[in-house]
Amino acid sequence: MTDKTSALDAGRDIVAKLNPPLEGQLAEAYDELVPDFAETLVEWAYGRHYARPGLDLKTRQLCTIAALTVLGGQTAPQLKVNIRHTLSAGASRTEIIEAIWQMAVYGGLPAAINGLNAAKELFTELDAAA
Repeated sequence: MTDKTSALDAGRDIVAKLNPPLEGQLAEAYDELVPDFAETLVEWAYGRHYARPGLDLKTRQLCTIAALTVLGGQTAPQLKVNIRHTLSAGASRTEIIEAIWQMAVYGGLPAAINGLNAAKELFTELDAAA
């Protein structure tokens, strides 16, 4: 993927699978501060990274959960968003919990516990809404 238009289109296709209102939510929250923030994020993160060949979307999302877990508690809001995306990409709750728990070895128990807490909170929200 080399040109911005095709990367943006590819990113929008992925966002449509994971979280259709995401681009609009990002635009509402951040475009006033950083013009075109939402489009840039969709084009760069989803269109140029998530759309790459070599890993399926579910695996990419599990990797994202692992990275956000290791980064620690300050990433809890993004972790919860990406846990939701990972469910949309076809991962089970067990796979998500195992990806988070695996990070106890690399990020430490506090990071893994924060990740487990984020997952637990999101699962409780999803169960209550069902």
